[in-house]
Amino acid sequence: MAKDNILLITTDQQRFDTLNAWGNQSIFTPHLNYMAAMGISYKNCYASCPICVPSRTTIMTGRQGYESGVVSNATHETFMRACTEERSTLPAVLTDAGYQTCAKGKMHFEPARAHYGFEHMKLPLDYMREYDKKQVLAHPKAHGVGECEVEPVISTVDVKDSITSWIAEEAIDFLETRDTTRPFFLWTSFTKPHPPFDPCRDFWELYDNIPMPDAVTGDWSRTVEETPQGFLAGSYENTNLHLLGKEQRAASKRAYYACITQVDYALGRIFGCLRENDLFKNTWVIFTADHGEMLGDHHMSQKNLFFEGSAHVPLLIMPPQGRSLPQNISVEAPADLVDLYPTILAMAGLSSPVSVSGKNLLEPVPMDRIFFGNSLNRNFCVMEEKVKLVYSATGDHVLLFDLNTDPMEQHNLAEDPAWQERKAKLWKLLLEHTAQYTPEALDENGQFLTYEAPHFPGDVPGRWFGFHYHDYSVDTFH
Repeated sequence: MAKDNILLITTDQQRFDTLNAWGNQSIFTPHLNYMAAMGISYKNCYASCPICVPSRTTIMTGRQGYESGVVSNATHETFMRACTEERSTLPAVLTDAGYQTCAKGKMHFEPARAHYGFEHMKLPLDYMREYDKKQVLAHPKAHGVGECEVEPVISTVDVKDSITSWIAEEAIDFLETRDTTRPFFLWTSFTKPHPPFDPCRDFWELYDNIPMPDAVTGDWSRTVEETPQGFLAGSYENTNLHLLGKEQRAASKRAYYACITQVDYALGRIFGCLRENDLFKNTWVIFTADHGEMLGDHHMSQKNLFFEGSAHVPLLIMPPQGRSLPQNISVEAPADLVDLYPTILAMAGLSSPVSVSGKNLLEPVPMDRIFFGNSLNRNFCVMEEKVKLVYSATGDHVLLFDLNTDPMEQHNLAEDPAWQERKAKLWKLLLEHTAQYTPEALDENGQFLTYEAPHFPGDVPGRWFGFHYHDYSVDTFH
């Protein structure tokens, strides 16, 4: 029996609540809606290290950041080389099993051109190189807004010349020219809605007269000054969001939504190619993101954190059509990006060649699964049955939330007498987990090493707003 094809689609920095099918009536996502209707919505999927490189390393290897030591964007080269040599990266396993493996779009590998098991790759660097040769016709990213800045800006190219369209066209080109004697694994990795929030004007204008949802604040984050400053360190370092007013934040959100819609409409072209080539019948389609974006919630921006906007990501799985497989259902059980590795291998009829902590999502996942997170060895999280404890070693801040009744983390229970027993249990679990995987984050007494928090309005040194012009050594063009 012929093996199924597998199409993995990812976006960069797309938070969980940006799907119209999941209840957001301020955003247009018709093709993600289609996936939800034809497949399975995993409503509680999280990134255990909500940063680009760690999440992608987890998808590639089935190992969490706290297991591999990859908990920042600094480098993953040593670990990825070792996994490639043992032929345990996801594309290496699939290639060795007879799959044609291809990556189109942002991989964010170190070094940028390393394949780590893929037979073929095309990167955003190639997009920029192509358009450098035809600047008279199109000049992307001439607006000057950096890769971390959250102020809105209009793209300097038309839709047909955008990086989103280029990635979709590269995916379609693979589907139309693939080796039809082999099954395929195609990772189509969109760069948006990662900043700059620079949708093409056509998509910006779609959101005329559509009000944007307000950013969320809580009893612990009424103002920037009242918010525990350690959690704001990343925002201060890379963005100006804490300086923006309500209307400015709404404009940034509008640009962010427009970037997501531009990706979604590009998916319509890819899905059209699947239909026209009769591939829906034997292709699994997976959609997720590497991490989210705080987008002004609790005055924060970017990722790195374990609040819902940053760590909670969308996950949709659409099975091959025409089979008696689940459709239009929602799964509330906890899921994790680490689950993609064993799930994709199961779709290919393969088992993992190495021990991994992820679960095959095509099988029942226990509701009492405990989630742990470590970002930068500074931000930590433990969550059990949707009760979440988040800790920042920068500032030594502890917050506790019951997502069952408080899904957007507006009520801090850390000092509530009724929650002290639960807090103590989660704190103990977090310290034990950190001692096992990241002992360097603890002192000689087994407690977290702490760091001074910034002072409002943000005295973080060495601010880096993601400026790029012609550095083609790193795969971070968006």
